Formats: sequence, structure tokens, C-alpha cells
Amino acid sequence: MRITDVTIACVLLTFGGLQASRAQDIATGQPLLPPRPIPGIALPEPGDPAPASPLPGAATVAPSLNTPTAHTALPLVPFTSARDALRAWVRDSTAGDKVGAVRALEYAASQGHVAAQFKLGRMYAGGEGVPANDLKAFEYFSKIADENADAVPGTAQGRMVGNAFVALGGYFSDGIKGSYVKPDANRAFDMFHYAASYFGDPDGQYNLARLYMKGQGTHRDPRQAARWMKLAAEKGHAPARAAFGEMLIRGGEGVPRQPVLGLMWLAMAREGADPVRETWIIERHDAAFAAASSSDRAAALAMIERQQLASSPGEQKAPAEQR
Repeated sequence: MRITDVTIACVLLTFGGLQASRAQDIATGQPLLPPRPIPGIALPEPGDPAPASPLPGAATVAPSLNTPTAHTALPLVPFTSARDALRAWVRDSTAGDKVGAVRALEYAASQGHVAAQFKLGRMYAGGEGVPANDLKAFEYFSKIADENADAVPGTAQGRMVGNAFVALGGYFSDGIKGSYVKPDANRAFDMFHYAASYFGDPDGQYNLARLYMKGQGTHRDPRQAARWMKLAAEKGHAPARAAFGEMLIRGGEGVPRQPVLGLMWLAMAREGADPVRETWIIERHDAAFAAASSSDRAAALAMIERQQLASSPGEQKAPAEQR
């Protein structure tokens, strides 16, 4: 699930401290425990004395000893509170003052404000308003995951924490060149599994399914892969819909062959695909429909039409197996 900047802005100013009882793993029925602490350099804790700095009240994120160059955060304006800093962030962002906005966010993040940490993680990951720095992003996401693993699923906070676990899974999958974050398939599996199971995050479910398909970080299990892919597909995740559709068309390895249902999922994936970033979905949809019989194509399109009618206002919802 994509979290928009508008959502982040709202949560930044209205954040609550909800906690959830521990959920169960829907695969095993066992209580879910968060993955063991994530190796990373701790960000400043609320109440910690500020490190030595040329400016009073300045705070920095400790650089990794293994990184080629040490990153020092911008000196922070001495705000009176995290909320004061967030008001400054809104003001500076509106005025186009990127430097001031980053300083305000970094102060709020240093005070333990999760939404500020999440926003900064995304900014450093994508180079939005700051130089791209995957290690900095990793460290912000690590702090979020370590300290908020029991956030309430389905809430704005829960979605951010779930997204943080997914981001960490990606970093552990590929590693971060020139840093202490090395490729680790087992840790990637831990991150994706927790995001998928506890938070029900569709990106986590999709990536977990891919690990089961490839046997990375876990044993290869096509049936589990199909199960997690289906869960993500049912939440509108376009890549999961395409992958699940192909699995049903192909069949085998414990996955029953259902070509009509597979075509339906591919057609729904194509409808929701980004035409620029997800051209592979369009290509696979077109290839599958070209290879299918006319009767299968017609049946798949009829299934989609029934679903659309069932989900329209005033209409009865489709059966669970079709939703």
C-alpha cells in the first residue's frame, strides 16, 4: 500500500501512541514475534544529550564506521518540541524552504516521532529534497521497525511501520554497497514475513511470495507462494495480480491450473498497472490473452464484468472466493 505525502502530513500532526496485542501468524497459528533487533546505528533517543556540535541544540545521526564518507545531519534549529518542529516543517515546506523543512523533520525524528522518521526515510531513499542516501534511509526504517513492531495493523501508524519492514526487506535483499548492510536472504525473509503476516502489507505479501517461489531465505514452496500472492492480489496489488494470474494459467507444483481465473487476474492487473513502470504486466497480459482460446477469454471477461456489477453501489457483493 502506497502512503501519500498527504497521509504523512496528517499523521505528523495527529500521531497517537496506539498499541496492539500480538497477532498470530495466519500460516501456522503461532503468536507472531517481531524479528530480532535490526543491526544499524541508533538514531538519537528522546532525552539523550545532543552530541558535540558547533551549534547549540544541534543533533546528528552517527555515521557508520564502514561507510566511505561520514554523513552529518544538518544543524538543527532548537525547537521547543516535536510538535513545534512539525509546524515549522509545514511552514517551510509550503514556503519552499527545503533546508528548513529537513531540519524540522530531523528534530522531530530525533524526538522519536515515527511519522517524521518515516518521511525522512522515504526522502533519503528517493533523494527527495535531500541527497539520496540508502544507508540513512535504512537507519530511519530500522529505528521505526525496532521500536514500533506492535503498532496497530490497519491504522496510519501501522501502515507506516509495515512499509518500513518492507523497505528493510528490500535493503537486506540487495545490501547497500560500501556499507555494513550486506545481502542477507534470511533477514529479508524475516522483514517481508512480519510485514505480510502481522501488518497484512500487500507489498510485504508480494515480496514474501517471491521468496517462496525462488526458495530464498526459506525453502521453496510454490503453494505458499501462491497463497501469499493471492492475498496481495485481493488487495489490488497489480504485480501480485499478474503473478498470481500466471501461476493459475500455468498450474503445477501444487497449484491447480485454472486458466480462466488466471486470465481474469491478469486482466485486473493490467487495468491497475502503471503504464510506465509496470510495462511487464501489460506485456504478459497481452501474451496470455493472445495464447488463450476465445472461450476462455470470453469467460474471463464475463467474470470481471460480474465482479464489477457486484461491487457497484446498491448491488450485492460477490462471494468471498471471487473477491
